[in-house]
Order: sequence, then structure tokens, then C-alpha cells
Amino acid sequence: MASLRIAVAGATGRMGHMLIEAVLASGDCTLAGALDLPGSLALGQDAGAFLGRVTGVAVTADLRQGLQGADVLIDFTRPEGTLAHLAVCRELGVRLVIGTTGFSATQKAEIGAAAAAVPVVMAPNMSVGVNVMLRLLDQAARALAQGYDIEIIEAHHRHKVDAPSGTALAMGETVARALGRDLKACAVYGREGVTGERDPSTIGFATVRGGDIVGDHTVLFAGTGERIEITHRSGSRANYAAGSLRAARFLADKPPGLYGMDDVLGLAG
Repeated sequence: MASLRIAVAGATGRMGHMLIEAVLASGDCTLAGALDLPGSLALGQDAGAFLGRVTGVAVTADLRQGLQGADVLIDFTRPEGTLAHLAVCRELGVRLVIGTTGFSATQKAEIGAAAAAVPVVMAPNMSVGVNVMLRLLDQAARALAQGYDIEIIEAHHRHKVDAPSGTALAMGETVARALGRDLKACAVYGREGVTGERDPSTIGFATVRGGDIVGDHTVLFAGTGERIEITHRSGSRANYAAGSLRAARFLADKPPGLYGMDDVLGLAG
């Protein structure tokens, strides 16, 4: 079987480094491209320089150059950057794994439209564990539909720019869907002052930002006399990289379409 040729967007960031390291450590993938922003001090350098390795792949801001010869692009950047990458991927027929979060409804629709021409996996979290947790939350919410207040608490590093996290929102959407609710109508994103008694139909969110926390998520079902907490904690970005490679392999033989990690992990249906 031919090696899967992978390009990495945001190649000099923390997640980009983790992805490159994972690709180089894999036995079935090859680094085919490394993209970064114009003006980056790393442009022209070997993409493996941070590991002391020579890959023969130079960091570039030229999208077509960076994607030439790639089978799949893995993208953990910003919404605007991801959409620019998506347009070139569609043009060149490069499959795309999107780990970027913070998309608007309009931007998500744009991705969905492009997926009619090129296969895309998009998920708010590429961790295998988080996606298993989403399935557990669906089951828990159905069983605890009456008499339990639901709160979602998430914590990330100080550099994260969107809140709540895409993963926390996905957890909220999973719970709301299981309960037959619309998250937009029942979500409470902050409490301050005299808020009155808690509305039992709401789903609350609490956000923590600080230090170098990779990502912690807890969904609390608080009843009378007991509470159930389902928690996932990331100690490293390695789990996101491993899930991303799994998604890239999944796309290798898939027709155009928009897929999620439930498809990748065989949890759909």
C-alpha cells in the first residue's frame, strides 16, 4: 500500500509540530507539505528542523506549492485560514481534515458545500476519547432527562481565542439533541448578579482559561442526592494528532462528502 502523503497547515505552531512529529513517526504516512503564514520566520526552513530532522519539506506560505502532491491536508488553524485552504484543496482535489473550531453557521455551510466536491472530515475535537465521550453523553442524557441539571465546564490554555470551546459546544449539542431541545434556545453561557433560581430546561456553560491546560471537559448531571460527572482530560496534544491521522487514513478511499469522527470511528448510526 502506498504511503499516505500528508500536508500540515499551521506547521510551526504547537499543534502543527505535534502533527508533523506524528506523521514522521508513523509507518504509513509521509510528510508532503508544511504550510505557515506569510511573514513567518520559519519560511524556507525544513519542516522537521524543530526535531533536528531533515525531511526535505520546506515550510511555505504558497498554498499550491505546499499542497502539490499531497493526498490529505490536516488543518488546525483559524476559520478564515481554513476556508482559504479549503478553496485550494477543492481546486487540487486534496482531501481535508479540519480540526479548526470557531466557525460561524455561514462558514460551516461553506464547508458543507465544498465537501460535495472533495472529501472532508470535520470535528470540533479529533481525540478518540472525546468522541467516545460524546456517545456516552447521548446515552446519559436520555437516561437522566428528568430531575437532573446539566452543566458543562471546560478549561484550556491562556492562548485559546474562542469560548466556549468547540468541544464543549459539541457536548452541549449532543446533550440537547438527546433531550429534544435546541441548544441555541436553552444554553446559558454566563451567570452574574441576581440570576434567580436555575431554569431546569437550561444547559449551563462555564469557561476557564489559564496556563498551559491542553483541554479539560466535564459534563455534570446534578440531581437530588447524587451527581454524575463525565470527564475527559487531555494531558498532551498527541491524542489530537493520533485522531487526525486516523481521520486522514479514513479519507484515503472515501468519495466526496462531509464526515465526522463518528464516521471515522464507526460510531455513526
